[in-house]
Amino acid sequence: MAFVITQPCIGEKSGDCVDVCPVDCIEEGKEMFYIDPDICIDCGACVTVCPVDAIIEEYDMTPEDEPFLEKAKEFYGLV
Repeated sequence: MAFVITQPCIGEKSGDCVDVCPVDCIEEGKEMFYIDPDICIDCGACVTVCPVDAIIEEYDMTPEDEPFLEKAKEFYGLV
């Protein structure tokens, strides 16, 4: 997974990231959006348009961000 959507997205759900994704790898969940790790091409288009800076690279994750990676994997049935 190249990018992970984190806590600032909860409740925000503006959807700008969905609109710019060239491979349609971002889907809306109940509380936030999720990036499909199998489809993401690591382009970063979503990062630049996120109004709440919720999207980070997997390698920049802190321990507090780890649950959001797990949530994305669960959302896409990868666990």
